Amino acid sequence: MADRTDRTLHRTLIVLALVGIGIASYLTYVHYKKLSPICAINEGCEKVQNSRYAKVGGVPVPVIGLIGYVAIFTSLFVRSEVARLTTAGMAIGGFAFSVYLTSLELFRIHAICQWCVGSAIVMTTIAVLSTIRVLRVPTLASLSEDHLGRGRLEPEGEAA
Repeated sequence: MADRTDRTLHRTLIVLALVGIGIASYLTYVHYKKLSPICAINEGCEKVQNSRYAKVGGVPVPVIGLIGYVAIFTSLFVRSEVARLTTAGMAIGGFAFSVYLTSLELFRIHAICQWCVGSAIVMTTIAVLSTIRVLRVPTLASLSEDHLGRGRLEPEGEAA
């Protein structure tokens, strides 16, 4: 059961990372082609895209997002606890950046970009799920009978 839950979390994270890559790719394309993004909310996307906050250190925000999503996606194909922790760390960093950008939209730019909100929701979900994946406690079914027989958990190969 624990393996199935982990596989489900892993596959969900892959799909979410691909959605994030899609959103960030679209916004990167729009930026470099100097197009107006498709926006259903009173040209909010265009106002955000043309604001002074659309770049950080001269780098367009969608490019930063694209790099982040690709890094998260790539980390999902490395099998180790360190990779899981790295995925969660990047996602938490992406979440914090999304909170910052959303606060700029609300309190400085006074416009909402639906693509940015979508990306923030995707990154928030990735942060939550990747953190759950790191912090999950193994179930009794996933523990070896040897560990259960000792009455306490100890590293493999050590005497009780």
